[in-house]
Amino acid sequence: METKRSTWGSNIGFIMAAIGSAVGLGNIWGFPYKMGKCGGFTFLLVYLLLAIFVGSVIMVSEFAIGRKTQKSPIAAYQAISKKYSWLGWLATLSPFLIMTFYSVLGGYCIYYIVINLVGVGTGGMPDSSSFGTLLTNVPVSLLVLVLFMVICGVVVAGGVQGGIEKFNKIGMPALFVMLVIIIIKAWTLPNAQIGLAFMFKPGFAVEYGFISENPSLVTVLGTAGGQMFFSLSLAMGIMITYGSYVPKEENIIKNSLVIVFADTVVAIMAGLAVIPSAVSYGLGAGMTPDEIKLSGPSLLFATLQDVFESMGAIGGIFGAIFYLLVLIAAVSSAISLMEVLTAHFVDKSHEKGKEPNRKKITLWVALAITVLGALVSADGLGSNGIAPCDLFGTAADGWSDCWLDFFDCWSEGIMMPLGAMLMSLMIAYEIKPSFVLDEAKNGATVSSGFEKFYKACICVIVPIVMAFVLAGQIQSFFSASGNIAYVIAFVTLIVFAVITFTGKKKA
Repeated sequence: METKRSTWGSNIGFIMAAIGSAVGLGNIWGFPYKMGKCGGFTFLLVYLLLAIFVGSVIMVSEFAIGRKTQKSPIAAYQAISKKYSWLGWLATLSPFLIMTFYSVLGGYCIYYIVINLVGVGTGGMPDSSSFGTLLTNVPVSLLVLVLFMVICGVVVAGGVQGGIEKFNKIGMPALFVMLVIIIIKAWTLPNAQIGLAFMFKPGFAVEYGFISENPSLVTVLGTAGGQMFFSLSLAMGIMITYGSYVPKEENIIKNSLVIVFADTVVAIMAGLAVIPSAVSYGLGAGMTPDEIKLSGPSLLFATLQDVFESMGAIGGIFGAIFYLLVLIAAVSSAISLMEVLTAHFVDKSHEKGKEPNRKKITLWVALAITVLGALVSADGLGSNGIAPCDLFGTAADGWSDCWLDFFDCWSEGIMMPLGAMLMSLMIAYEIKPSFVLDEAKNGATVSSGFEKFYKACICVIVPIVMAFVLAGQIQSFFSASGNIAYVIAFVTLIVFAVITFTGKKKA
């Protein structure tokens, strides 16, 4: 049975969907804080260099693999060679684990839109205490989780053009407009300039007391690499899946650069909106700089809610707009993660000669995510005594203190950087860079200069940088010392490379 694969309705629709996947919660609560604590402009410069020499190269590679094979990650790697199929499993399991906690955080956004609108109507604005109340209110947490999954399920069930593309063509411009509104308001607050200095002035974070000491260059490299990697949705199977829907005449090199640029701009804009607001409120409330929460869920759902509460009724309006913005960013990323899983089962139906029922497949995918997400939700970020360290008796070393960190460790900490390293080695030394470059030449004229650039990056720069990123993740999640983390990362790379590349090629 010959089946026609779904395609994007337009190139702008594809770009908006890919940008939507890249723009997510990590841009809003991760990028601004990491930029500030890692030297401001120094971090930004390192990030941009990594985005060009690593991020865009991996993105072009994943788009090429997807478009050339016309398949989702597992089937795509199997089409190259069956011995690489487990790389496809890494790229498929990662989004599933990420969705188990991403859906919970997305549900929190729905809750905060509601309580801010209720606050406007009643005149009693909620403050940061509402976050602790939500974490321990399991029924409400589960309800908003289900609502978020219903939104995502409806979009994904609508298909590539009718669901994902349509949502992002409306959602991404709306997100941009709302960001501009929040930025304008943030810059009118007292001490907003201190928040801007935190982001952009090298050394200011230490000078003003936000952090105790400047990080080393290696730490900046690892932090920027980890942020770039996660922010651009790399090694999650997303760009392979989205690439499989791209027509042959589209220029995947140009599109990759546009997506990298747009994602970085939105991340900086998010910082311009979030950090000055948080710093303004914190200093106004008499906090010392090191007491102001500038990262993680507490930044979004506690610190910023205090900002909106301090504005009175108008704060409720800005709060509702802000959390709607965050919800759009969360949905746009979540639907791309769900699409990786949905596309896998759609491809399996095609392989069996059956016409896939996308709505039914999406329903089962959504239910599976909801079941595991309910565990994260009931855990309440470790507030309710059912975290891994409580159930399994593991040491409370940070990564095991809540189910969110536990699943994040396996996906972002291990599967993604490991998969990206091995994919780059596969392209560089097994199937050769020509595999990607030949596919890129469909829809584009590839210069000899770009070919040399791509080969140098995929063969040398990407594997080395990804090893450092893996080491940084190991150090972060497992509290390992720097030297031990690097040894573990490079030994892991060597072991898995040997396992992967000494098998018998069998297409």
